[in-house]
Amino acid sequence: MSKRIVIALGGNALGNTLPEQAKAVKITAKAIVDLIEDGNQVVVAHGNGPQVGIINNAMAALSKEDPSQGFTPLSVCGAMSQAYIGYDLQNAFREELLDRGITTIPVCTIVTQVEVDPKDPAFQDPSKPIGKFMTEEEAKDYAAKTGNLVKEDAGRGWRRYVASPQPKHIIEAGAIRNLTEDGHLIICCGGGGIPVYRTEKNHLKGAAAVIDKDFCSELLAEQLDADMLIILTAVEKVAVNFRKPDEKWLDSLTPAEAKAYAAEGQFAPGSMLPKVQAAVKFAESKPGRTALITLLEKARDGIAGKTGTRIVQ
Repeated sequence: MSKRIVIALGGNALGNTLPEQAKAVKITAKAIVDLIEDGNQVVVAHGNGPQVGIINNAMAALSKEDPSQGFTPLSVCGAMSQAYIGYDLQNAFREELLDRGITTIPVCTIVTQVEVDPKDPAFQDPSKPIGKFMTEEEAKDYAAKTGNLVKEDAGRGWRRYVASPQPKHIIEAGAIRNLTEDGHLIICCGGGGIPVYRTEKNHLKGAAAVIDKDFCSELLAEQLDADMLIILTAVEKVAVNFRKPDEKWLDSLTPAEAKAYAAEGQFAPGSMLPKVQAAVKFAESKPGRTALITLLEKARDGIAGKTGTRIVQ
């Protein structure tokens, strides 16, 4: 039976450099088109960690070389990353579809804004490091010129830190839904979306923040009334006691079981924890919804119930 599926691509699906991305998206396209060939309706979201960092560094270098350019807002860097990742993904998807004789599915990237609450507590405690490492002297000079927060990053050097607020609403959700229902393969919510908040007269202002792409993908799945959320990562299944002698791989979890393991500290913050939390939120959002965490190349088997970790109410 066909399903509407939102897929959250991890960094391993995109690579870390332009050449790596060009190769990685071809592999990614094969796995995604497998699901479409099985009759599923697919919407693709993705991360942008290395890519937005590259853009941020490049724009910072430009402003240093030409002071008249000023500093590029992080929201603009996020928009740039969505466009160039989408460019590679949509061409890889289109090529794979055509190679299989599938000519009726248009592919489209939507530069996506995601509303956040400017009063979100995350803005009071920025926790997400971005951009290049700096010496203490460079960091303080950078902070004085830009007003951005800098902190030492685990003894490795100084970096800029930004907030990671919770997503509240996907601005372009209506367009994504309409195009999906018309049979398009949509790429959207890159890097968790461009964080924005509303000001007077309906203006959307970009926030200096990074939204977790798994939480954004979960919200997207809810807003599209998807049947399944698939979070693709670097392991085939979720584990408890990870990399310990009593490591245990999990085939399925109820939301209650997942929450109990999370409370024990079984899932690493910034790694598996947000994936499990997003999966739980989706599974609890409506009866019959299923979340799956697995490898990209195992997605098809995961949907069939052969592998991966399924979180279901």
